Amino acid sequence: MDEEVRILCVDDEQNVLNALKRLFIDEDYTIITASSGEEGLKCLAKGQVQIIISDYRMPGMDGVEFLSEVCTRWPQTIRIVLSGYADTASIVEAINEGQIYKFIPKPWNDDDLKATVSNAAERYFLYKRNTELSAELREKNQELLRLNRELQELLEEKSVNLEFRSKVLTAHQNILDSMPVAIAGIDFDNLLVLCNSMWFALTGIDGCLLGQSIVECMPEELLGLIEEIKQVRSTSRMVKINGIYGKLLGALMDNCEGQKGVILVFCSEEQKT
Repeated sequence: MDEEVRILCVDDEQNVLNALKRLFIDEDYTIITASSGEEGLKCLAKGQVQIIISDYRMPGMDGVEFLSEVCTRWPQTIRIVLSGYADTASIVEAINEGQIYKFIPKPWNDDDLKATVSNAAERYFLYKRNTELSAELREKNQELLRLNRELQELLEEKSVNLEFRSKVLTAHQNILDSMPVAIAGIDFDNLLVLCNSMWFALTGIDGCLLGQSIVECMPEELLGLIEEIKQVRSTSRMVKINGIYGKLLGALMDNCEGQKGVILVFCSEEQKT
């Protein structure tokens, strides 16, 4: 134990106090003495004490009253009673009122009293450590609750943002589907990333092919044209797709946000008329 162990001995007989001081002279304890309960309370008010050894029968404030007051004001202390009276009722009263750790008869056995004090010190520091751990646990739980609240708020914010983005994407797709031309988008990895309903109708591909390679879902006559647009950046020519003749416009998209790809727009001769 790194913390100093301070023991308060309270007895109205000076010879008893002297005997207790001699008993613990070779122990690593600091012994404080008081000749009455009132004086003992003053000693406790001055500084920390872990263990209290008090006489049961004292004039004025007796041991029960003293230890009862100690229990109220310094409940973490370990309280031991010395008594030369083998009165069972008194022992029960002392234990109930002062929440006594141990009742030691006078005259005491030195070895037994030393062992009792040693165990009392271990009990005190174990209780103190448990109290500290409980406080740390409460603090960690409070921190965890705070982090959980922040995470919940973040998730709710993300959910709102995702819902908004989903609505925006849906609106974009609705706009594309309303266009009177067929539109398709291909990224630089040659994956089909965008189509409107007229392009699906023109090529006969299924919407589930979005994200697939254009080799699997694009008419062969357009594959070479897409590679050409990557080089020349734009093109405009008359082509026939699945038997439908019309004008195909192609442009390279390469913006500052790193989006690169090819946009195709097809307008059939029938649509022009």
